[in-house]
Amino acid sequence: MARVPEISTVKNAERGAYGGAKSQQTGVLGFINIPLVITIILLVGFGLLTVYYAVVNDPDYSFSRQALGVAVGVIAMMLIWAIDYRKLSGYTTLLLVINVVLILSPHLPFIGVNTMGATSWIYIGTQIQPGEFAKITVILLAASVVSRYNGKIDNPTEYLKSLGIMLIPFLCIMTQPDLGTGLVYLFIVAVALVIGGARAKYLLITLAVAIGLLFLLFGIDELLKNSMGEYKLLKNYQRARLMVFMDQTYAHTDEGYNLNQAKIAIGSGGFFGKGLMNASQSTMGFLPEAPTDFIFCVLAEMLGFFGVLVLLVLYIFLVVICFRIARGTNDPFGMLIVMCIVGMWLFQILENIGMTCGLMPITGIPLPFISYGSSFMLVNFMLLGLIGSVWLRSR
Repeated sequence: MARVPEISTVKNAERGAYGGAKSQQTGVLGFINIPLVITIILLVGFGLLTVYYAVVNDPDYSFSRQALGVAVGVIAMMLIWAIDYRKLSGYTTLLLVINVVLILSPHLPFIGVNTMGATSWIYIGTQIQPGEFAKITVILLAASVVSRYNGKIDNPTEYLKSLGIMLIPFLCIMTQPDLGTGLVYLFIVAVALVIGGARAKYLLITLAVAIGLLFLLFGIDELLKNSMGEYKLLKNYQRARLMVFMDQTYAHTDEGYNLNQAKIAIGSGGFFGKGLMNASQSTMGFLPEAPTDFIFCVLAEMLGFFGVLVLLVLYIFLVVICFRIARGTNDPFGMLIVMCIVGMWLFQILENIGMTCGLMPITGIPLPFISYGSSFMLVNFMLLGLIGSVWLRSR
């Protein structure tokens, strides 16, 4: 199974400005990873531009709130960047407890908020989504659990124990239920196990069991539908999204409306786009959830293929820089943190863009640093702070 090369074999000369093994800079420049910061500035600026024109005529969204999320996120990033991430290593039980409390908090009376059939939000002066912030603790939990094996998990008992601990947040998030966030948790766990050295046999067996359980879920739901007259395990909209993805004949039904409008928006952008104020699909209300789930369609319609290419290049720069940071540390815990974050971002990017093109099922997974959402933006900046902390301590 492919893994990140052994950290001990990475040459100091490879690290350079990314790993920083031989850097003697001090002061502010010694604290900042310049390639990473420049890439984030460009990516976030690109996102703010897109969001501004996506929400300008929509009273349900506030650009100032998005800008506030960026401002608070930058402060949080700098604070976390300055903290030694290694102090979080080994607190597996505490991290697990924090995860459970965060994810289950929307079920508490008086503060839990039910939105669109899911109890995923809490209101404490402002409305926030704890499951979004739990992505940070899920990553720390996975890194803490797997790093203790020093790159090799070849004992089946230890593998099952680690897998069981890391699956607890997923089981908790499904009580809301929030399938999109749950899938993100699962992908973080998968990355941790692959990078952490789990045997290929264990991973393949786990994948086969997961696929079997998925088919079993559909079968049980069909039996419940036949006996009780309605589906119980999967919500109607979740089933409809899967059917649209698997059967293109559903594309012309009400369930396929979102996908159709997304494709129209992307295709109408052409090479250079319609212009910033001419994205008719989103500004005229044809494209549902344009600033959040379908922000990629807004960008493609306004800026065309050229704008999409710029976005993808920025994402590639971000991933490459983070890979170099992971290679530049000799601490398994730090390496796993960075790789789990990068893996999560890659999954979100591929799923969000793929669902708008009909290549992936439609989910509520947003596009990193681009989609509207102050909590989402804050979490991404906090994760950047963790990456920066690993980079700084690797020097």
